[in-house]
Amino acid sequence: MAAPREMKNRRSLLSRLDSYVADTRVGKQFKLTERDTTFSTEVRVGTATFLTMAYILAVNASILTDSGGTCSVKDCVELCSDRAIPVLSCTSPTHQIVLPEELCKFPPINPGYNQCLRRTQKDLIVATIVSSLIGCLLMGTLANLPLGLAPGMGTHAYFAYTVVGFHGSGKVPYKSALAAIFIVGLIFLLLSAVGLRAKLAQLVLKTVQVSSMAGISLLLAFIGLQNNQGIGLIGYSPSTRLLANGMGGLAPQGTVSGDIMCLGNRMESPTLWLGIVGFIIIAYCLVNNVKGAMIYGIVFVTVVLWLRNTAVTVVPDTQQGKLHYQYFRQVMDVHSIKTTAGALSFKDIYKASFWEALVTFLCVNILDTTGTLYSMAKFAGFTDANGDFEGKYFAFMSDASSIIVGSHAYVFSSMSSPKNVGENCQKSPKPIIVLPIES
Repeated sequence: MAAPREMKNRRSLLSRLDSYVADTRVGKQFKLTERDTTFSTEVRVGTATFLTMAYILAVNASILTDSGGTCSVKDCVELCSDRAIPVLSCTSPTHQIVLPEELCKFPPINPGYNQCLRRTQKDLIVATIVSSLIGCLLMGTLANLPLGLAPGMGTHAYFAYTVVGFHGSGKVPYKSALAAIFIVGLIFLLLSAVGLRAKLAQLVLKTVQVSSMAGISLLLAFIGLQNNQGIGLIGYSPSTRLLANGMGGLAPQGTVSGDIMCLGNRMESPTLWLGIVGFIIIAYCLVNNVKGAMIYGIVFVTVVLWLRNTAVTVVPDTQQGKLHYQYFRQVMDVHSIKTTAGALSFKDIYKASFWEALVTFLCVNILDTTGTLYSMAKFAGFTDANGDFEGKYFAFMSDASSIIVGSHAYVFSSMSSPKNVGENCQKSPKPIIVLPIES
């Protein structure tokens, strides 16, 4: 009898809190009562949205760091011809000191350049948070829509591996590429302010708008199934390009394809099976209409990954693992953006490659963000018979503002909350709930 009574009292306390917030200025601003939602519902869904979006912090920084950022040959250090020997001890007649050159940026990567990449990655993590924070704040307060803004994965890959290239091997330098993003943001802000962006959106076929969300979801799923930032279910195949992987380790081959080709022990990776268990937990909760289904699966997998001395730990008993563990124990770290903030350069603005990248970013983002916005608004039931919805103007303005802010370290905004639109989040203040958690 005590347990049901305690549960009833807890629900009563939560109901009183929801009623109080609904009658406050905040509740009226976000139309909690009008949209048939509660404060506790929005907190739960906002938490689930953050957890499903948080992967972008690691994936975004990892992809953009592959471009090399602001790191250059100047960050490379002198080495002995035999890397096992320190420079100060490189005095043997058979050894010589090797001065930094362009190849120091590529495997085997120079220690100095590698250290610069680690600093850049931390800067990009902070830049991702700041840009997403501003975007979510504007989306929640001005547009009053339950859409979280976060970096777009497709444009990231194009930026890092095509425009700038791996460690700066592309046609456009990193700083010039950021300048192109900045100009795109200004164009988007202008188009949004005068209403032309909404007109352009109407020219996009409805099927393209809706299918954009499916395409983005497939891209995210593909990334999650790979080995680098995912569970490693799929891997490289020299014949079919893809095959079932899930092995415990990578085959030690000499070629690029051999390094990532699974030769045996498939479906034996502990990380793979942990991901499958997490998926089953989420699926079971969704089938049984358990509120916060996403949260339970994600929290379970996260806690298991944090445990040390396991086959799936993210802090193994290695030198790199120990560094990660010491950093993890800090709980909180105030990191300022030192290398990528304001790293804009317009010296390549007269080159064709600069404008090629700019036009591509512009066109892709029109289809990406616009299509995603419309498809999610339709899924949430916001759109009318003409496909319009309340808050569309400020939604476009929020997106454009995030691009401008993110251009100082490259964060190209994209709507990123499809996983939770269906779970009572067709309300309003969810992006505001995401903010304090993410920051």
